[in-house]
Amino acid sequence: MRKCKTFDLSPSPFPKREGEKINILQKQLLSWYRKNKTVFLWRKTTEPYEILVSEIMLQQTQVSRVQEKLPLFLKSFPDFQSLAKATKAEVIRAWRGMGYNNRAVRLNELAKIVVEQYDSKLPSTIELLEELPGIGKYTSHAVLCFGFRKRVPVVDVNIRRVLSRLFWKMKKPDDLKSDKEIWSFAEQVLPRVAYTWNQALMELGGRYCKAGKPKCNECPVEQFCSSQHLGRMKNDRRISSNKEKLWYGLPNRIWRGKIVEALRNVNGQGSIPLQKLGKTIKQDFTRNETLWLESLVKQLAKDGVAKIFKANKTLNVALAEE
Repeated sequence: MRKCKTFDLSPSPFPKREGEKINILQKQLLSWYRKNKTVFLWRKTTEPYEILVSEIMLQQTQVSRVQEKLPLFLKSFPDFQSLAKATKAEVIRAWRGMGYNNRAVRLNELAKIVVEQYDSKLPSTIELLEELPGIGKYTSHAVLCFGFRKRVPVVDVNIRRVLSRLFWKMKKPDDLKSDKEIWSFAEQVLPRVAYTWNQALMELGGRYCKAGKPKCNECPVEQFCSSQHLGRMKNDRRISSNKEKLWYGLPNRIWRGKIVEALRNVNGQGSIPLQKLGKTIKQDFTRNETLWLESLVKQLAKDGVAKIFKANKTLNVALAEE
């Protein structure tokens, strides 16, 4: 393991000789993970394509839903070539039940680029990966670590929370160190077994080091944690002031999901008139709501999920094809 730089971790169990202490923590956490890890489909493969698809799916989607949908999607599109040949509409239909359909569109676009420019093989550098549609810092590092077994840090919301609490004394459950600081720190404490370490941190965050109410008394590395007091605190998480816009009690993202589902059910029969679409997603839809519906459809068109066109002087909507 590389030597660890000195960080201001006080008060912390690692104020002195921190490299030795971190090494002990890592051994204990890795040992726990190997004996207690949850078996996921994406932990059974080293195929970069499958890792990429699973990581895209796991963005803003529950793990249980991805467990269910991933094998179905891979059955329809087992590799980059098959995904690249598919139309956007076919991929969006296969994405049913996952939400955030623009992810499916970006994945389809990414597959075309990989086939055309990289001979159907996913590039294996951070720089090239992040040039592809829909891949940011987290996904590029996750694909390199989990798909190519490269020794790189991975920081998702779980790992950021776990490292913040382990190495700094957080005052409240929702306190976190900055994203930049955690990425830097994660690289410094990265052991040789980067894949297992990153998976172990994720597992710890998902099972015990939870956002609102951490289960400190069950944590396998509680004795090393600077924030073990959080488990005794009442859950006083603040309600975000960044509220989504609602329409009849539902956020617009839910209405957009209803629109996409309605368009999926057209099943190749063409498009659906805007007013009929309104009635499909909302039984009491009125013409006074047309501007609201148009704004949702235009956002879907901007995301590459839908297309809008006029037919017989009527505004029609369909899933994007190309």
